[in-house]
Amino acid sequence: MFWTNALIDILLFCYVAVCLLMILVVLMQRSKQEGLGAAFGGGFTESVWGAQTSQVLVKTTVWLAALFFILSISLARLYSHRVALTEKASPVQQQLLQPVAPITPAKATAAPAPATPTAVTPSAPTSTNAPVPAAPTAPAK
Repeated sequence: MFWTNALIDILLFCYVAVCLLMILVVLMQRSKQEGLGAAFGGGFTESVWGAQTSQVLVKTTVWLAALFFILSISLARLYSHRVALTEKASPVQQQLLQPVAPITPAKATAAPAPATPTAVTPSAPTSTNAPVPAAPTAPAK
């Protein structure tokens, strides 16, 4: 379970990094209206990556998109695997994972209900000569 959680955390970090890189690469691509590429000064991307800038950016976008989908599917599988692990846990682990209800203090003013006395009658005679106790009577009001 620890390795699953650690792998999920690592892949989530990579997932966010890939998303941010893909946003940057898509915005840098040259469109009909020049997009964000014009904000860098027209020929900025050509001077950095050469004359074939659009091909480099398109290939980078394709690779980042493929990585995005692979990470998405991997994270979905890991999350479902983690849920399956918690469902297959032992009864003790399931008991420990359950939320604990808050403890409320008992009311100090409420008195416990009085117990009603019951008569004890032996079903068979006993060997001792002790008298059978009589049923207590309720006091008159």
